[in-house]
Amino acid sequence: MNDAVIVDAVRTPIGKGKPGGALSGMHPVDLHAHAIRSLIERAGIDPAAVDDVISGAVGQIGEQSGNTARWAALAAGLPESVPAVTVDRQCGSSQQAIHFAAQGVISGAYDVVIASGVESMSRVPIGSQTAGRDFLGPGVAERYPDGLVPQGISAELIAQRWALSRERLDDFAAESHHRAARTWADGRFAAEVSPVKAPSADGALVTVTQDESVRPSTSPQVLAGLRPAFRADVWEDRFPQIDWRITAGNSSPVNDGAAAVLITSGETARRLGLRPRARLHTFAVVGDDPLLMLTGIIPATRKVLDRAGLTLGDIDAFEVNEAFTSVVLAWLAETGADPAKVNVNGGATAIGHPLGASGARLMTTLLSVLEQRGGRYGLQTMCEAGGLANATIVERL
Repeated sequence: MNDAVIVDAVRTPIGKGKPGGALSGMHPVDLHAHAIRSLIERAGIDPAAVDDVISGAVGQIGEQSGNTARWAALAAGLPESVPAVTVDRQCGSSQQAIHFAAQGVISGAYDVVIASGVESMSRVPIGSQTAGRDFLGPGVAERYPDGLVPQGISAELIAQRWALSRERLDDFAAESHHRAARTWADGRFAAEVSPVKAPSADGALVTVTQDESVRPSTSPQVLAGLRPAFRADVWEDRFPQIDWRITAGNSSPVNDGAAAVLITSGETARRLGLRPRARLHTFAVVGDDPLLMLTGIIPATRKVLDRAGLTLGDIDAFEVNEAFTSVVLAWLAETGADPAKVNVNGGATAIGHPLGASGARLMTTLLSVLEQRGGRYGLQTMCEAGGLANATIVERL
């Protein structure tokens, strides 16, 4: 059986996902194409050698519709003969793209694949793909007669169940910003980020080099002044146990960004003269309670470790998506992982969470962390809407 290796990975800077954000003037196809083109150039591979482009995007409507991966591949200059497909596993879409790409290589169906992702939340606002319609249908309503809830309410229920105080949530968020700011200051993000020339409000091209949502000067005291983001009478009546701890400060922001990962077999890498950075070791995906929704990372972590024949202590670095700090803190409480190994260069609370791009972004950062710290194994996991989660273990080469 073939193995699957990562030859290289690259991401764009992450912009604020609102009008006036650093990347908001850039069409998502072009933003995505920049990551793909940068990956091809860094690897020095013939674009015609790519068997497929598998990409994640959540808001598949408007400027991110019509199989956006295909248009990004063409905009990046790949030959017309290279196919592309867009997948949606919500926030884990590009992590799932990595899994699909690696599984295709391992099966022998592919030799060279690009797994990537994009989200322009400034141009395709979160939730716009539902167009205000009921996307669940009567069958789901019958199975869950009390109704499901938005992710912010799930984050509140998690904070309540795991007795996570507002202070702990804010402390974790502030530390995420401080870690990301130190990483930028120390130059440790430079190798993974490809600067983007994006149109500004007046139409002039501006080179964007750094993540826009990182706030070096934030503190728990500053965050303590923010009001709860999801409090509403309907939820207070249904969940009187919630005391409203989730704010914009201890949640991930909305963002624009893209990332791409080049995956081949080890044999193909040798034949093409490429030096792999890591081996894709083990994959897992799980379903979990769709009401709590964001806790799937806990069983996903157990499942991927069991499949890999590894223990938590074997893992040198973790990337756990900070959709909400309550999610990561609950995961830490259940797994017993060492917080010093988790999101060591900062997480999505600071760097940002461009939904469809985040899985590939986390992988890009995980490879950097393993190389910077001399680690062998890295584990990445991502909570996803609907009570889903992906988990991936990589081995640095």
